[in-house]
Amino acid sequence: MVSENKHPKHIIMVILDTFMDEPFQRALKEETLPAFNYFMERAQYFPDMVSPFPTMSVNVESSLLTGRYSDQHNVPALTWFHNKENRIINYGTNAVELLKLGLSRSLYDSLYRLNNEHLNPELATIHEELQRAGKTSASINALVYRGAVRKTIKLPPLLRLFVNLDNTFSTSAPDIFTYGRLATYSRLRKYSQPWNKYGFNNDFSVQEFSYLVRERKLPDFTIVYLPDHDKNVHKFGPMNITGIKQMDKQLQAMLNSFPSWETALENNIWLLIGDNGQAVVHEKQKRALVDIRQILQSYQIVKLRKGVRPNDQLALAMNLRSGFIYSLRPNNIPLRDIAAQLQKDSRIEVIAWKEQGWIHVLAGGKGESLQFSAAGELIDPYQQAWTIQGDHTVLDLQVMGKRITFGDYPDAMMRLYSTLHSHAGDFLVAAVKPGYEFISESSPRHPNGASHGGFHKNDSLIPLIVTGTSSKPEYLRVIDIKDWIIRLMKE
Repeated sequence: MVSENKHPKHIIMVILDTFMDEPFQRALKEETLPAFNYFMERAQYFPDMVSPFPTMSVNVESSLLTGRYSDQHNVPALTWFHNKENRIINYGTNAVELLKLGLSRSLYDSLYRLNNEHLNPELATIHEELQRAGKTSASINALVYRGAVRKTIKLPPLLRLFVNLDNTFSTSAPDIFTYGRLATYSRLRKYSQPWNKYGFNNDFSVQEFSYLVRERKLPDFTIVYLPDHDKNVHKFGPMNITGIKQMDKQLQAMLNSFPSWETALENNIWLLIGDNGQAVVHEKQKRALVDIRQILQSYQIVKLRKGVRPNDQLALAMNLRSGFIYSLRPNNIPLRDIAAQLQKDSRIEVIAWKEQGWIHVLAGGKGESLQFSAAGELIDPYQQAWTIQGDHTVLDLQVMGKRITFGDYPDAMMRLYSTLHSHAGDFLVAAVKPGYEFISESSPRHPNGASHGGFHKNDSLIPLIVTGTSSKPEYLRVIDIKDWIIRLMKE
């Protein structure tokens, strides 16, 4: 562990699932949060970092590690349809959907193929780039972790009873790799039992990190993922702060693993960041839950357990507050026809698809439309150029001269463009307004709680707390963090 100022600082990134500014500010005012307050007194604070769309953890982490949106890293969302394999990929929406799709295959998609096949192998992750530069790195419980070192994932004995998979398999990971009980760096087993989600919890993540610090094995760059707050917000709503108080205790434990809190911040650069926000979901289920099957009931839709059959016309991959709708017969069922059905529902916020070089966008419950294409004379705040036709209110855009500013949908065009170019197939993407959540055959549902996956700023804006450096990313987007970290490593 580096302890002298002349040595480069370690960089420690802590991903705080569902960390949002408004409830965080409430918690700072109403609760005693020693760790968060200690960081904030010494930090730069950016409340409005832009997360990728769909706002699901695997997409966010893929963008974080590669510095690119999904049109380049190729991990579309938590669930999507694989055109070549003619099947739905699901990395873990819930147990029922995984069982229907086939538990063994879904588990292998999540544990192996996500990192070793689906994440674009031609696009270097931060772990891979750092190793090439002679730096070391660690991934503790992150879902997306690909590095350049071969590591072993070992299935727990109880899990082996339910799946037809090898007990162990090799994966590409960083120098130091923790993936719950399935791959650990220390020999510590507390918090890793089946009732602890096999170690995929905050306490186990902190335990592994603290072990590295105490054993003086902290690498140049470390990612630590704390997943637990997500479930609190899903159940109790976006202003719930129970998880924030718990995370403060866990951050205290991380700081306590150093000789002092002062040492922890003096010798390291800390980045505390959310992954996505969540929007409230109304209490009354019938109104709050938007059943995509009812809207598209005139079509034959793929059943999860049966897979694609000859008469099927559409496939659905719903990511909570957004979803992909695939036409399996695009010559007979054009995306425009599907979009027209969706547009009738006023709970749907945005409907988009690509056609002949243009992205077409509709708003639910309205007749307005907008089309845009990459390149042109209009410039957005990220210096991206566009040509835009139609009603700007569809994407809540303000256009003054040749400058574009965003309203409710940050980085709107690039986030839609990227998701519509993230994988092969004939599909559109749709997202619902705050207050609502898509449901399909067996998807999760959170009435009177909160959900994410959507396009709205409530889903998309996350905080970043930075200590140990006065610099910041070029732009305040998740995709700009990787290049910034690489620059920090060179200072």
